[in-house]
Amino acid sequence: MSDTKTFLITGANSGFGFAIAKAAVAAGHRVVGTARSAEAAAKVEALDPERAFARVLDVTDFAAIPGVVGEVEHTLGPVHVLVNNAGYGQIGMFEEQEPEAPERQFATNVFGPMHVTRAVLPSMRERRRGLIFNISAMAGVRGGAGFSLFSASKFALEGFTESLVQEIQPFGLHATLVCPGYFRTDFLSESSIRFGERQVDAYEALAQYQREFVADRNGQQLGDPVKLARILVHLSRDENPPLRLPVGSDAVEALAQKIRRLQDELEEWRELSVTTDYDVHCPALSAS
Repeated sequence: MSDTKTFLITGANSGFGFAIAKAAVAAGHRVVGTARSAEAAAKVEALDPERAFARVLDVTDFAAIPGVVGEVEHTLGPVHVLVNNAGYGQIGMFEEQEPEAPERQFATNVFGPMHVTRAVLPSMRERRRGLIFNISAMAGVRGGAGFSLFSASKFALEGFTESLVQEIQPFGLHATLVCPGYFRTDFLSESSIRFGERQVDAYEALAQYQREFVADRNGQQLGDPVKLARILVHLSRDENPPLRLPVGSDAVEALAQKIRRLQDELEEWRELSVTTDYDVHCPALSAS
């Protein structure tokens, strides 16, 4: 069996998506990258005229997804590796978000990946070969002030993936949650990040701190997206990839801290937590 794979990458024109596309092409694989405009898609195709292809797709256009995936499989062959990368961060205090913000955040970060996954699974399952990378975040492992919507969407993606992998493993398929720390992509730039449009005076100091934190961190992130991309291309050859992969020293430490906090809290409240069980009553023992 050839080691050459076809990668389908959403949001492939920038950030992690573009870095993964470049790494996959450099490793000899074929890439089909999606972007929301023809201009953005052309950036993917410019990587390699023989190995890099692009399709215009907005992952929130759920009705269009089956047709795009079907056309790719018909013209270019089966998808071996799906990278659900398209997404953005809705940042700011929850009360400062407009009512439509949660729906938009989940449409892109959760429902889009679900619909794309649904479209590729039948072919993967029939061939008993396939890997899905769902790009999560540290915010999918731990919540934080000002990240309520973004974190909620990534927590949902994590729960979806943890459950999905148990459904598809009997068919030889795998899914991996990629949980990056802060990487030097455009994620914190004005082109990607969005803040709430309302202002609540009670949160003024905290909101200002968060905006300054984002501005100061942008362009100074520790993580190298090129190295992350190489790791994922390497993992695409692994027969038993991990369910969850924290990427970056900050992500590893964040996950370790979360595990410690969960363990400490579990032990602190264990005696109270178990008191809700029904009392065990055995009539035979009572009669004796």
